[in-house]
Amino acid sequence: MPLRRRTFSAGLLCSIGAPAVQASTQPGSYPTKPIRLIVPLAAGSAVDNAARVLCQKMGQQLGQSFVIENQPGSAGLIGAERVARASPDGYTMGGFNDSILTMVPHIYPKVGWNALTDFVPVSLVGTIEWGIVVKPDAPYRTLGEFVAAAKAAPGKLTFGSGGNGSPQHLAMAMFASRAGISLMHVPYRGATPAGLAVATGEVDIGFQGLGTINALVQAGKLRLLAASAPQRLSQYPEVPTVSESGFSGFLFNSWFAMVAPKGTPKSIVQQLHKAIALALKDESTRQQLTAQGLTIQGTTPEAFVTALREQYDRYQKVIQTSSITAD
Repeated sequence: MPLRRRTFSAGLLCSIGAPAVQASTQPGSYPTKPIRLIVPLAAGSAVDNAARVLCQKMGQQLGQSFVIENQPGSAGLIGAERVARASPDGYTMGGFNDSILTMVPHIYPKVGWNALTDFVPVSLVGTIEWGIVVKPDAPYRTLGEFVAAAKAAPGKLTFGSGGNGSPQHLAMAMFASRAGISLMHVPYRGATPAGLAVATGEVDIGFQGLGTINALVQAGKLRLLAASAPQRLSQYPEVPTVSESGFSGFLFNSWFAMVAPKGTPKSIVQQLHKAIALALKDESTRQQLTAQGLTIQGTTPEAFVTALREQYDRYQKVIQTSSITAD
């Protein structure tokens, strides 16, 4: 299904056309107009890329187009608040990563919404695998070599992230703590520019979701030192895991989920969930998402609530222990 139009503004608006080839709604029933998906992350981020693939198929299922609005900045606070304050009529959704709901509330002192009560979980779509990357000509051929260099020059080597309190920040803070090294944090306005900063040598290393950096890795502009996954990734079988690289049991990934504003009718939430579930069964959609580094999950809203609460509590402890703040 082709992209119907693409215009650029502060939020990179992209409308995805969806012919009503599989619409099951009757005239006058939901949905009768395009659905807006607010992604509080930069265009080209792992969640943004996955959302565009998923919304194409969801649009076919629902017989309406999805308009994706990118609202990056402030670690997702602004975009998330737009979703929380939107009319709960089913025509505004949020495409969030786990950082927005389980990390940001513990890092920023003033959050204008409650992660556990101001959104209606629709579905956890999948988990995004992560990896540690350097530029191709970096002197470190293995993760162990990088750690040795960092120990030899405490606080001198740099890493980029999508901002203070971003998943990239938290992931590297957790790894540095485990490895016993001290790195200098360089925050950027989003995961995509942080990945480019590694490729250009502005910073020494990065810990990124593969959906964001796959194209750079495949183009030879980044070198993947290790994958933060339980086993080697099928698309990078030659790349060892972080666990294999001397840090047994170390794992970090993120997830992509869809939510709606509090008060959205249950019948509409069920329709949206069904559209996601059907989209995730489509083989072409599955292949595209898997190629982006997504491990497809697809959960019920109830299972998503359980996962959200568990991770919310877990990251609260990690953030407090690591003394991570927005400053």
